[in-house]
Amino acid sequence: MIESIESTAPGWITDLMDTLGAPGAGVAIAAENLFPPLPSEVILPLAGFAAARGSMPLLSALAWTTLGSVTGALALYGAGALLGRERTVAIASKLPLVKVPDIEKTERWFRRHGTKAVFFGRMIPLFRSFVSIPAGIERMSIPVFLALTTLGSLIWNAVFVFAGYLLGDNWEEVTGYVDVYSKVVLAATALAVGLFVALRVSRRGSGEWRRG
Repeated sequence: MIESIESTAPGWITDLMDTLGAPGAGVAIAAENLFPPLPSEVILPLAGFAAARGSMPLLSALAWTTLGSVTGALALYGAGALLGRERTVAIASKLPLVKVPDIEKTERWFRRHGTKAVFFGRMIPLFRSFVSIPAGIERMSIPVFLALTTLGSLIWNAVFVFAGYLLGDNWEEVTGYVDVYSKVVLAATALAVGLFVALRVSRRGSGEWRRG
């Protein structure tokens, strides 16, 4: 049984693993894909720790968490496909500082680099979930999407499941390293967004000055 971890992992996650074993870890990871605030960096090493304690086979933990990742990603792909390009453009074009040409540039970028985005995106916090939506909007080939998502998820999950397994009672150490990684990614994203907004505002101000 998994004990003394409620301070780090939400109770329902530990209950799922206690009750269902490896499939419970898969359900938790599927939910994490759909609701990114849930902590995959806690769920995955915790599954490895549970395997080390004999609560589930190690390979089953890896297989089920990867299946959960793919299931959640496929659901978001479907949401993107249902949303479609026209609705996406209509919604995005109403956002402040966003113009249709920006959206078209993003579309062209995704058509050229979408396979790499889906594969490597599975290893980047926050983007792990959201990268599936543009893949659905652009109707990326489902077999290609599934292959890339499975491989990317397998690599990401294996790192954390095996880390939790090897660290045993010290599995929580993994979360500290991931927290630093996540903060770097979020800081880089915030910087990129800030530069985009600053550039857009400066261009708008320059246009108004010329008209004046």
